[in-house]
Amino acid sequence: MPPRTPQHFETGQYSARSHRRPHALAHQAARSGFSVLYVRAARLFDELQVAHGDGSFARRLAALAKLDLLVIDDFAISPMGPAERNDLLELLDDRIGTRSTLITSQLPVKAWHTYLNDPTLADAILDRVVHSSHKIELKGTRSMRDADAAAA
Repeated sequence: MPPRTPQHFETGQYSARSHRRPHALAHQAARSGFSVLYVRAARLFDELQVAHGDGSFARRLAALAKLDLLVIDDFAISPMGPAERNDLLELLDDRIGTRSTLITSQLPVKAWHTYLNDPTLADAILDRVVHSSHKIELKGTRSMRDADAAAA
Protein backbone atom coordinates (compact mmCIF):
# COMPACT_ATOMS: atom_id res chain seq x y z
CA MET A 1 0.00 0.00 0.00
CA PRO A 2 1.20 3.56 -0.51
CA PRO A 3 3.09 5.16 2.39
CA ARG A 4 0.13 7.43 3.20
CA THR A 5 -2.04 4.37 3.95
CA PRO A 6 -5.22 5.90 2.59
CA GLN A 7 -8.70 4.80 3.50
CA HIS A 8 -11.09 3.95 0.68
CA PHE A 9 -14.76 3.31 0.41
CA GLU A 10 -17.11 2.44 -2.38
CA THR A 11 -20.83 3.02 -2.29
CA GLY A 12 -23.70 2.56 -4.69
CA GLN A 13 -25.42 -0.24 -6.53
CA TYR A 14 -22.99 -2.95 -7.51
CA SER A 15 -22.94 -4.30 -10.99
CA ALA A 16 -21.36 -7.64 -11.76
CA ARG A 17 -18.06 -5.97 -12.60
CA SER A 18 -17.91 -3.40 -9.80
CA HIS A 19 -18.57 -6.00 -7.11
CA ARG A 20 -15.38 -7.77 -8.12
CA ARG A 21 -13.21 -4.66 -7.72
CA PRO A 22 -12.61 -5.06 -3.96
CA HIS A 23 -11.72 -8.73 -4.51
CA ALA A 24 -9.26 -7.77 -7.22
CA LEU A 25 -7.65 -5.07 -5.08
CA ALA A 26 -7.27 -7.45 -2.15
CA HIS A 27 -5.87 -10.17 -4.40
CA GLN A 28 -3.34 -7.82 -6.00
CA ALA A 29 -2.23 -6.49 -2.61
CA ALA A 30 -1.72 -10.04 -1.34
CA ARG A 31 0.23 -11.01 -4.47
CA SER A 32 2.41 -7.94 -3.91
CA GLY A 33 3.35 -9.18 -0.44
CA PHE A 34 0.95 -7.17 1.70
CA SER A 35 -1.04 -8.76 4.50
CA VAL A 36 -4.74 -8.66 3.59
CA LEU A 37 -8.05 -9.69 5.09
CA TYR A 38 -11.26 -9.60 3.04
CA VAL A 39 -14.33 -10.00 5.25
CA ARG A 40 -18.02 -9.23 5.09
CA ALA A 41 -19.04 -6.69 7.73
CA ALA A 42 -21.60 -8.99 9.37
CA ARG A 43 -19.04 -11.78 9.74
CA LEU A 44 -16.43 -9.38 11.13
CA PHE A 45 -18.82 -8.09 13.79
CA ASP A 46 -19.87 -11.66 14.67
CA GLU A 47 -16.20 -12.61 15.11
CA LEU A 48 -15.58 -9.57 17.30
CA GLN A 49 -18.62 -10.43 19.43
CA VAL A 50 -17.23 -13.93 19.99
CA ALA A 51 -13.84 -12.40 20.82
CA HIS A 52 -15.49 -10.29 23.52
CA GLY A 53 -16.99 -13.45 25.00
CA ASP A 54 -13.84 -15.55 25.00
CA GLY A 55 -11.50 -12.79 26.15
CA SER A 56 -9.56 -12.49 22.90
CA PHE A 57 -10.94 -9.12 21.78
CA ALA A 58 -7.77 -7.13 22.45
CA ARG A 59 -5.65 -9.72 20.61
CA ARG A 60 -8.07 -9.77 17.66
CA LEU A 61 -8.06 -5.96 17.41
CA ALA A 62 -4.26 -5.95 17.54
CA ALA A 63 -4.12 -8.52 14.73
CA LEU A 64 -6.55 -6.49 12.61
CA ALA A 65 -4.53 -3.33 13.27
CA LYS A 66 -1.40 -4.99 11.84
CA LEU A 67 -2.96 -5.93 8.50
CA ASP A 68 -1.70 -3.82 5.60
CA LEU A 69 -5.16 -3.89 3.98
CA LEU A 70 -8.50 -4.67 5.59
CA VAL A 71 -11.43 -4.95 3.19
CA ILE A 72 -14.83 -4.71 4.89
CA ASP A 73 -17.44 -5.70 2.35
CA ASP A 74 -21.21 -5.17 2.47
CA PHE A 75 -21.15 -2.57 5.23
CA ALA A 76 -24.64 -1.43 6.32
CA ILE A 77 -26.46 -4.46 4.88
CA SER A 78 -28.00 -5.32 8.25
CA PRO A 79 -28.82 -3.26 11.35
CA MET A 80 -25.90 -2.30 13.57
CA GLY A 81 -26.23 -2.36 17.34
CA PRO A 82 -24.31 -0.47 20.02
CA ALA A 83 -21.64 -3.19 20.39
CA GLU A 84 -20.92 -3.23 16.65
CA ARG A 85 -20.69 0.58 16.53
CA ASN A 86 -18.19 0.58 19.38
CA ASP A 87 -16.18 -2.23 17.78
CA LEU A 88 -16.09 -0.38 14.45
CA LEU A 89 -14.81 2.78 16.12
CA GLU A 90 -12.11 0.81 17.99
CA LEU A 91 -11.08 -0.99 14.82
CA LEU A 92 -10.88 2.18 12.72
CA ASP A 93 -9.14 4.11 15.48
CA ASP A 94 -6.33 1.53 15.53
CA ARG A 95 -5.92 1.65 11.73
CA ILE A 96 -6.35 5.29 10.71
CA GLY A 97 -3.10 6.77 9.50
CA THR A 98 -1.20 3.51 9.79
CA ARG A 99 -2.90 0.95 7.56
CA SER A 100 -5.31 0.93 4.61
CA THR A 101 -8.97 0.05 4.95
CA LEU A 102 -11.46 -0.44 2.13
CA ILE A 103 -15.16 -0.35 3.03
CA THR A 104 -17.82 -1.24 0.48
CA SER A 105 -21.50 -0.42 0.94
CA GLN A 106 -24.61 -0.09 -1.15
CA LEU A 107 -25.82 2.59 1.26
CA PRO A 108 -24.84 6.12 0.18
CA VAL A 109 -22.40 7.83 2.54
CA LYS A 110 -24.90 10.61 3.25
CA ALA A 111 -27.11 7.95 4.91
CA TRP A 112 -24.38 6.44 7.11
CA HIS A 113 -24.94 8.88 9.97
CA THR A 114 -28.61 7.88 10.20
CA TYR A 115 -27.74 4.21 9.76
CA LEU A 116 -25.24 4.29 12.64
CA ASN A 117 -28.07 5.62 14.85
CA ASP A 118 -25.86 7.20 17.51
CA PRO A 119 -24.88 10.81 16.78
CA THR A 120 -21.71 10.83 18.88
CA LEU A 121 -20.32 7.52 17.61
CA ALA A 122 -21.48 8.28 14.06
CA ASP A 123 -19.54 11.56 14.11
CA ALA A 124 -16.44 9.80 15.41
CA ILE A 125 -16.66 6.92 12.91
CA LEU A 126 -17.38 9.16 9.94
CA ASP A 127 -14.59 11.53 10.95
CA ARG A 128 -12.14 8.62 10.78
CA VAL A 129 -13.46 7.27 7.50
CA VAL A 130 -14.96 9.95 5.30
CA HIS A 131 -12.73 12.98 5.68
CA SER A 132 -9.44 11.26 4.86
CA SER A 133 -10.65 8.78 2.27
CA HIS A 134 -10.71 8.18 -1.42
CA LYS A 135 -14.38 7.87 -2.29
CA ILE A 136 -15.81 5.96 -5.21
CA GLU A 137 -19.55 6.22 -5.78
CA LEU A 138 -20.76 3.60 -8.21
CA LYS A 139 -23.78 4.23 -10.37
CA GLY A 140 -24.97 0.91 -11.69
CA THR A 141 -28.15 0.37 -13.61
CA ARG A 142 -28.25 -3.38 -13.17
CA SER A 143 -27.70 -5.56 -10.14
CA MET A 144 -25.24 -8.45 -10.10
CA ARG A 145 -28.13 -10.90 -10.31
CA ASP A 146 -29.57 -9.17 -13.39
CA ALA A 147 -26.17 -9.17 -15.11
CA ASP A 148 -25.51 -12.83 -14.20
CA ALA A 149 -28.99 -13.85 -15.43
CA ALA A 150 -28.46 -12.04 -18.73
CA ALA A 151 -25.13 -13.81 -19.21
CA ALA A 152 -26.63 -17.26 -18.56
